[in-house]
Amino acid sequence: VQLQASGGGLVQAGGSLRLSCAVSGLTFGNSAIAWFRQAPGKEREGIACIVSDNDDTVYSDSVKGRFTISRDNAKNTVDLQMNSLKPDDTAVYYCKAYDYWGQGTLVTVSS
Repeated sequence: VQLQASGGGLVQAGGSLRLSCAVSGLTFGNSAIAWFRQAPGKEREGIACIVSDNDDTVYSDSVKGRFTISRDNAKNTVDLQMNSLKPDDTAVYYCKAYDYWGQGTLVTVSS
């Protein structure tokens, strides 16, 4: 199983970024996929999840209303659209399926 996160970068506060997680090696359509992030000096936190059956989504309070998770079953990808970014969103972002983690992609939001 492999998860490959991409799309990170440097953005000014108030801007947007779109992360993508490419998944291989598992039955994508049956898998719940989640995004986590870890800011410097902080614990890793779950921020968004999309389930497999009906594409229901769950968000942490810290990103609700600003971030949107979506999946493309034809491409085996899960995207995270991040809008209205804040300096507090600066972190390494990871995607996860079952016990498998992607390598992380760095998002830096400047004030």
